[in-house]
Amino acid sequence: MKGLQDVSIVLVRPRIPENIGSAVRVASNFGISSVILVRDKMPNRKRMAKTATHNTSDLLETMPCYASLPEALQDFNLVVGTTARRGRQRFAERSPKQVMEWLRPQMEKNRVALLFGPEDSGLSNDDLKLCQITSAIPTDNFSSLNLAQAVAIHCYELFQTMVHEPKATTPNPTMASSQELESMYTSLEEALFEIDFLNEEEQRRKMGNIRHFFARNGLESRDTQLIRSICRKFLFHRTGSYEGSGK
Repeated sequence: MKGLQDVSIVLVRPRIPENIGSAVRVASNFGISSVILVRDKMPNRKRMAKTATHNTSDLLETMPCYASLPEALQDFNLVVGTTARRGRQRFAERSPKQVMEWLRPQMEKNRVALLFGPEDSGLSNDDLKLCQITSAIPTDNFSSLNLAQAVAIHCYELFQTMVHEPKATTPNPTMASSQELESMYTSLEEALFEIDFLNEEEQRRKMGNIRHFFARNGLESRDTQLIRSICRKFLFHRTGSYEGSGK
């Protein structure tokens, strides 16, 4: 379907090749032709093909595999993390339907990644810090969905939104890429260490709150450039160097 060409399913450290094949099959059914792996090496293709279909053989053959999640996400503008776990450092989750409704007006000018974690543990807090929003599938007390089922539900809700929601007359702007955001957070963290706003004990919590704040409001590329410029200028006047304290 037109409009889904910039949407990718990103499978983070999947353990079982057959689950990957099933996820590829599901994504293809709903018009998504890009599946990306984050894994130390490419899984056995014959095992993946067992649960895929003949129509997805080309997708399996060309499926990229990255060693790290930041590398896989560097060109994406909107990143959705899926999770069944909750915690103080995690976003307030929305349902898949709510997430897709949030995505719809932004899809025309932005590349979208839907992240799914390992079968046994799901996405980690470090994975989720790279996301702008998280999605949790509502279940009755206990969540025991497998990887392909989780992919199916999210792809279905996205497909339904594309079919039934009118195209935005004024599309939302192109948002900053994941690479631009991470560079900005690195500069911001350096500056905040320099003024002792951050310390080793509270770094994760405070930076998590800052990430959530910016994710709620959204940043364009020019916004991240402005914040990085402010941080670099501040560090130069504070330390005489753009490198800051080095912490």
